[in-house]
Amino acid sequence: MKERGAFSMKKRVGRPLGSSSKNKAYSPEFKIDLIETFIKEKLGYREAARLLLPNLLESTARSNILRWERTYLEEGKEGFYCERRGRGRGNTSAKGRPRKLDKHIEEDLIAEVQSLRMENEYLKKLRALVLKRESEDRKRSK
Repeated sequence: MKERGAFSMKKRVGRPLGSSSKNKAYSPEFKIDLIETFIKEKLGYREAARLLLPNLLESTARSNILRWERTYLEEGKEGFYCERRGRGRGNTSAKGRPRKLDKHIEEDLIAEVQSLRMENEYLKKLRALVLKRESEDRKRSK
């Protein structure tokens, strides 16, 4: 078989970790070798898909290579060793019932909300009084 850089066909075939033919999981080392060859050989996505992942549909292989390249460029080799499946954490919008806060924190928040509401009412009344006084002053000056 034809050698292409350091990434030979022998290294490629039969490398997926999963036992089923669907949803193959590739090892981090395999992904790193593939992406380094892809970058070093300056292959296009279609050519890389055809040469480096011959057992997959071309569109699936291209999307895998694109995703792996992004991971490699953004996070380096270490990015392939962290688990990415499942629900994400962080900036995802929470669904379902919100978690309960500690009783102490909840009481502090309720007290702060009440205090802010009272302050808001005070400022509204103060503004109304100031506007009323200004309108009276304008009437007097005319």
